[in-house]
Amino acid sequence: MKIFLGSDHAGMDLKRQVKDFLHRSGHEVIDEGDDRLNPQDDFPVFAARVVNGMKSSDDAEPLGILICGSGQGMCMAANRFKGIRAALCWNVREAHAARNDDNCNILCLSGRSTSLKEAEAIISTWLNTPFAGASRFVRRLKELDEIT
Repeated sequence: MKIFLGSDHAGMDLKRQVKDFLHRSGHEVIDEGDDRLNPQDDFPVFAARVVNGMKSSDDAEPLGILICGSGQGMCMAANRFKGIRAALCWNVREAHAARNDDNCNILCLSGRSTSLKEAEAIISTWLNTPFAGASRFVRRLKELDEIT
């Protein structure tokens, strides 16, 4: 599976660890973040890179992971793009619900509050939870897509 990955300076350490974890788990990772720490960078740039990478991907359903200090900024930035359903997840229960109920295609994590062990559990749950496809979930996603 191809996963687009991005972070700002506050998420860089966790991003590097997550990238290694994803590689070890057999995923192809497209790193849309900086290679070096830049304390002056801005999270919207990296959210846009990940989203644009996903939108130009040849994968049927590309996924992304975004990390910033709180995770909230990345989530807000990614959700500005049509067709993106980004969710900030701080535990496995939320990661499961984000995929199962909302067919989330971008996982957002807090670089300041999430340990690697927590991130691995959250990511594994998120990647391994299929969209349930219940009619109420499909209806709600259609309503989201119709918002202009």
